[in-house]
Amino acid sequence: MAPPWLDVLDDAIQACTRHDRPDLAARLRERRAHLLEPKLRILVIGETGQGKSQLVNALVNAPVCAIGDDLTTLVPAVVEYAETPSGAMLMEPARNGRGAIEDAASSARRLSAPVESVTTRANRDAATPGGEVVRARVGLPRALLEAGVVLIDTPPTGESRSRHTANALTEILRADAVILATDATSELSASECELLGQVMRICPSVMVVLTKIDIVPDYRAVADRNRARLAKAGLPASLVPVSATLRLAAARAGDRELNVESGFDELVHRLRRDWLEQVDQLNRRSVAAVTDVTVDQLVAPLHEEFAATQRNGAGDALARWHAAGRQLEQLQRDAARGQTMLSDEVSDLTSDLEFDLRDRTRQILRDVDEYFDVADPSNTWQEFEEWLEENLTAVAETNFGWLFDRFDWIARRLACHVAPERDDLVPDMGEADPPVEHATGLRKPNVEKFSVGQKLFVGMRGSYSGLLMFGLATTVAGMSLINPISIGAGVAFGLKSVFEERGSRLKRRQAVAKTAAHRHVDDFFLACSKETKDTARTLQRMLRDRYTSYAEQRRAEITASAKALKQVIDAEAAERNKRAKEIRSSLEKLSALRQRVRGVAGPVRVTGGAPRELTA
Repeated sequence: MAPPWLDVLDDAIQACTRHDRPDLAARLRERRAHLLEPKLRILVIGETGQGKSQLVNALVNAPVCAIGDDLTTLVPAVVEYAETPSGAMLMEPARNGRGAIEDAASSARRLSAPVESVTTRANRDAATPGGEVVRARVGLPRALLEAGVVLIDTPPTGESRSRHTANALTEILRADAVILATDATSELSASECELLGQVMRICPSVMVVLTKIDIVPDYRAVADRNRARLAKAGLPASLVPVSATLRLAAARAGDRELNVESGFDELVHRLRRDWLEQVDQLNRRSVAAVTDVTVDQLVAPLHEEFAATQRNGAGDALARWHAAGRQLEQLQRDAARGQTMLSDEVSDLTSDLEFDLRDRTRQILRDVDEYFDVADPSNTWQEFEEWLEENLTAVAETNFGWLFDRFDWIARRLACHVAPERDDLVPDMGEADPPVEHATGLRKPNVEKFSVGQKLFVGMRGSYSGLLMFGLATTVAGMSLINPISIGAGVAFGLKSVFEERGSRLKRRQAVAKTAAHRHVDDFFLACSKETKDTARTLQRMLRDRYTSYAEQRRAEITASAKALKQVIDAEAAERNKRAKEIRSSLEKLSALRQRVRGVAGPVRVTGGAPRELTA
């Protein structure tokens, strides 16, 4: 009949498989295989200089582990039973090169070496860059080892986590019990207590061995303080003081009393009584610990996933759905502001264009007035007509060019406001012919000419008045009506009348010309202003329709995207609810497994550090 702990372990392996954790399942299967072996794997750990390797040597009464002030254990050394002494170095497996510690001999290459130097050679090879040795194996014919004990010396845990140290620490996952070596020169350090807590979470069968008591006279006080510290930290580990030096000396001399004084007699007794004779209890506690850690590692991501399913929203899809709604609202606001901006800009442009056209035509009218103040229309009308047509054409071209330039600027500004990412949305405003036909067609006014006959008539009329006026005046002096004075006065008055009439007629011709020019310029202004306004309205409608079409297209795209996102959100919500139910079911099963684990472990409850990942 299989022990209860085996069923719990098998259920834990199945749980790892169901939750897609093949790494944890592989570790538990490996642990299961070790538990079914008739061996007690005792891992010896400790910081640098604590007498860890010498402790192993003293237990087997042989210098199999390299010691010395200048030597440091770099690869684990496995000391187990063999009928004849043997040594071997296990090289890195050729298939993957990870250097993981495996029990199967087929997974690594073996290189035989003398028992007394195998660990020294293994450590030297590991210290060499590119070294392939991952562990040393020693076989000795010892009663303790024959009883089923396998001692594993590990690299110091206080050093930096090199490749070899990391490999050694993974051996805790395969250990049935752990011995922490700490010398009696000082109390347990905080790092050692932390290490004990972490180890006991995985392997609760732990013993603290106080080494080097032969050099500390008051080692019993140190041991008592260490026991009190362990109890305060909640670490149920027994403590045994020993001296490897006295043990080896007693073995050489065959001195039983010295052996008892070394403490190793008590240590071996406890190993047999507490561990070798309590294999089933050790297996229970080991299975409970490793399964409890495994359950913790399975439960933690489930809790996180369950919390994620309970969070409001569907993650990125919901955020994008809300963003689409905000984008749609922003698009509507931008479209409304864009239409308002377009209307305001076109109104300002129309006003500016009308003012510019009025200002330019008024300047032309001022030039016309100045010109006809001195020029005779009858002589310069053809030249004036060409000048006026040229200037009005320039006004029309300038005004129309400004119209299209401003509309191009308005279109770009509107595009930056409505769709800054769409450079192709700005239309090509092109050009249009200005209304130059309104600059032509000036009618020449009816300009009266001052003919020779009119000059004679005006001159005779003025001469008659002068002759009569001065002739009558000279008759008072006794002169005749027609005399040289009256004749001279008549001639002067006639010439004066001709000159005055010619000046008067010139003023009338200039006034008529000015009136005709003013009327023509006013007609041009009205026609050109009408053409400009019509063109501005046409361009405004073109821009309005273009950006309205773009806004409607974007609105349709955003709406379609929002609908698709809503479908995704609804589907994700349904999937989350379904997954939440599955997670709750899984958590209930894991909780039931944990209860069984606690029942298997018995009344002993291990406390300590945080769970340790069951991965290499």
